[in-house]
Amino acid sequence: MSGNTLVPNAVEALFRPFTIGRLTVPNRVVMAPMTRNYSPDGVPGPDVAAYYARRAAHGIGLIITEGTVVDHPASASSPRVPRLFGAAPLSGWADVVSAVHAAGGRIASQLWHVGTDRTVDDQPNPGVPPIGPSGLSLTGEPVAEPMTETEIEQVIAAFARAAADAQRLGFDGIELHAGHGYLIDQFFWERTNRRTDRYGGDLVARTRFAADIVAACRSVVAPDYPIILRFSQWKISDYAARLVETPADLAAFLAPLVAAGVDAFHCSTRRFWLPAFAGSPLTLAGWTRKLSGRPTIAVGSVGLDGTEFLEFRHADNTGLQAVVDLLERQEADLVAAGRTLLTDPAWLEKIRSGRNDELIPYRPEALRSLT
Repeated sequence: MSGNTLVPNAVEALFRPFTIGRLTVPNRVVMAPMTRNYSPDGVPGPDVAAYYARRAAHGIGLIITEGTVVDHPASASSPRVPRLFGAAPLSGWADVVSAVHAAGGRIASQLWHVGTDRTVDDQPNPGVPPIGPSGLSLTGEPVAEPMTETEIEQVIAAFARAAADAQRLGFDGIELHAGHGYLIDQFFWERTNRRTDRYGGDLVARTRFAADIVAACRSVVAPDYPIILRFSQWKISDYAARLVETPADLAAFLAPLVAAGVDAFHCSTRRFWLPAFAGSPLTLAGWTRKLSGRPTIAVGSVGLDGTEFLEFRHADNTGLQAVVDLLERQEADLVAAGRTLLTDPAWLEKIRSGRNDELIPYRPEALRSLT
């Protein structure tokens, strides 16, 4: 490792407290939500509680859970994805929250509905067709009938019930998964939303479903209970997809969500350092913060190159210095690390204490266990 590796005092920006609503986190690092499929029949067990508590014990500022599905028959595409409804899953999540809090951590529940990203044969609930705004897959193929307004109302209510349960269980906030081509994002995107009623139309009209979900969640939780919304340009089937093309489009997209009650935006990109639009160096998190006036979480490949990430000036300026610079420029308020925390739960603790030679690079086999 070269002699210009970051030393502990150079990363001070990572370790400043930050407050969103009633939630104050001790540092600026978030554990990003990552689907793990280790909750049989949707119930998170002691191994899931221990998994999250380990990251909390090593000082992660805020943990955002893996996507946790809401109470709708078509919300999940795997029986091993956790649920936030039913006695057993709710009891399991109460144990997770207790374990994280006992370890000194804070945890938010990510609420999820996969939309058309399931088949009629998927477990759970085989025989239940997928749903989507216009019944179209991410490639534009018909896979179901367009959602009725009754179905839309049912899903909105399911998100609100999950939000109320999350607060009751002791979660420190919620995040709505509105990115990557799942149900809420399918309403945002013109390729999958071709409705002609009030839930379709131009970009602003296509935000109505999400705004209604935010407002419904806000109505059942405390006024200062944090609601985070995660969105993305890219989709699971199309990394080059664009939800918005200009800053003006982004401003129009964000405004109804802010008005509905979003407290912070989690701006999901594949590379956290890349500019969002031509002609400006600002990242998606930076533009979102500037246009919405809300705090932002930046995410995308943070820490994935292991010890090389610690170099002061990484070859393409993507290392830890770029994260520090992002925070110092106030383009983002928090940064989320994902896969690197699967391999190395103590990653942030090691950075803080300058134990750079102990960092463990991400290994794909970490996806095959819950450690």
